[in-house]
Amino acid sequence: MFCARLVFRSFRYVEKLGERLVGAVGPYFVGTAAVLISVGAVCFFEVIWPTLPYPWLTTPLCLLIAFNLYAHYYFVCTVPPGFVEDPPREIGTGFFWSLQTQERKQGGGLRDFGVRWSENLNITPASTSKCRKCGQNRPERSHHCKICDHCVLKFDHHCPVRPSIWGINIDEHLGINQCVGLHNERHFVLFMIYLFVSTVFFVYNGFPLLGDALGFTDKSWDHYTHEIVFITEFALASVLGFAVLIMFGWHLWSIAQGETSVEAQDNDQYRKIAKSRGQEFVNSYDLGIKQNLALFFNIGEGRYPWYTLVFPFRIPPYTDGYHWARRQGHLSHGGIQEGEELTDTEDD
Repeated sequence: MFCARLVFRSFRYVEKLGERLVGAVGPYFVGTAAVLISVGAVCFFEVIWPTLPYPWLTTPLCLLIAFNLYAHYYFVCTVPPGFVEDPPREIGTGFFWSLQTQERKQGGGLRDFGVRWSENLNITPASTSKCRKCGQNRPERSHHCKICDHCVLKFDHHCPVRPSIWGINIDEHLGINQCVGLHNERHFVLFMIYLFVSTVFFVYNGFPLLGDALGFTDKSWDHYTHEIVFITEFALASVLGFAVLIMFGWHLWSIAQGETSVEAQDNDQYRKIAKSRGQEFVNSYDLGIKQNLALFFNIGEGRYPWYTLVFPFRIPPYTDGYHWARRQGHLSHGGIQEGEELTDTEDD
């Protein structure tokens, strides 16, 4: 018994050491990701872009994809995710903020990040609980991040914790060095989407030039970008594109189900608990695929137009994190009794 406890505490110590290490090297992940994206962009526009047909069409499209890629990466790295102890957030009026947002603020109808949506939705106040780690009173859907040491509104995950898919460390290449939460999750998902689109463009249009870079053809390599750099970027784009496709596909699926990454794991446990009693678990945040996506991206009737997905505008989330849209007739999840909700794991 003593040996088992000693081994367990040793693993917990290693886990804490790893968390501190991830927090310390996070800025280097951000720098590495920025360099890789920049080198890839240089390779594309210097080597591949001149070979594309219909430049009047492909040039604006490529520039738009690159603009979205850099803008959303910048936003997801710099926009705070939303800590529980933060004061109410103010709406900005800068260049990247949606004109609709600025017009509403100037008209006095939009002062902060409150709840703004159709009256047809069932908006309910969030229940609160006290975090055992930091002592903050936090609303539901908030979780404590061990690396940031803060409770985050609608916490999804901390990047780069470096989750892997088939041995590929995804977030190591997408390092943002902070949590993904209520206020930057939209930028994170859109960044992944545009990163995938950019890798597809690179691989598809760069494949005819790969033979030239490898020396398999008689064509000379008349580019400023070295062949080895192009080959490396091509290989990285191929692997990263496949991995990001899996990652953002999984995130979109979770969004369509009305849950975060953390809640997806919790809900699996809730289903087992409800099933053991002969009941069915009902996720009260799940309003249907279309409505869930509309709420996440904050687009639709009476809100922001679809082109905010095509241009990297800053728009606020539909909620302040203290109120949530639920299924009609539900104030909490179905099939789960009070006190059965999962909380953050405790450090022994």
